[in-house]
Amino acid sequence: MLLPFTKMHGLGNDFIVVNNLQKDIELDDATIRKLAHRRFGVGFDQLLIVEPPSHHNVEFDYRIHNADGSEVEHCGNGARCFARFVRDKGLTTHNRVAVHTKGGDIVLNVNPDESVTVQMGVPEFEPARIPFSADYLSSSYTLELDDDVIEIGALAIGNPHAVTIVPDIQSAEVGRLGAQVESHPRFPNRVNAGFMEIFAPDHIRLRVYERGVGETMACGSGACAAVVSGVVQGRLENTVTASLPGGDLRIYWAGPGETVELTGPCESVFEGNVNL
Repeated sequence: MLLPFTKMHGLGNDFIVVNNLQKDIELDDATIRKLAHRRFGVGFDQLLIVEPPSHHNVEFDYRIHNADGSEVEHCGNGARCFARFVRDKGLTTHNRVAVHTKGGDIVLNVNPDESVTVQMGVPEFEPARIPFSADYLSSSYTLELDDDVIEIGALAIGNPHAVTIVPDIQSAEVGRLGAQVESHPRFPNRVNAGFMEIFAPDHIRLRVYERGVGETMACGSGACAAVVSGVVQGRLENTVTASLPGGDLRIYWAGPGETVELTGPCESVFEGNVNL
């Protein structure tokens, strides 16, 4: 079986996108892991799948699998690539595209400059709904790791995030600490671990250890979570530039009860077919 795909990226966070509107493609975890391998496969952080709408308020269903095969709820960089893919392939003619994800419905807006703004949804802080084990709701929590104790902001934006403020993003031990945070028992569904340096009230630097992937060049939902956590703690303004290893994203959040807006670029890299 030949599987047609498009390789895309959002600030270096890379994907393959597959059209499954006919519902004739079934990929198990082992196959996804093989495709994701950067030496023996195509190589990607996430696999994005276009499927028929599950209800009448959306144009498409949007499924996301990490490189380890696990299915996840949300991906901001992937959402931007998804919007460009369905437009470029003629699957829609709309600039505004509503899609359903495992984390809920979101709206994607293709801008005149071909950047995409994603309505990421309303952040969730209630620990049980993240999910995160805590006795009370707080803007920050203490998390005990193997040899360290860190402070995190915990929230969900479709998927779970833990955000730690660090003095210097370059020297932050993202690989070591991120792996421990990702699999911490207080996060029963694992978590994306963000490490944020506040450069100014409207500018952060960020690195993210993504659940099921490891550190990536960029993480859209992680950037949103970091900004929201900073706003809640009174450290950031409502509009913030997030600088990640792959480039800059713009995040706007009006405050509690409001959706988070994420704007950034996305690019197609190449088309291909892989023999399954």
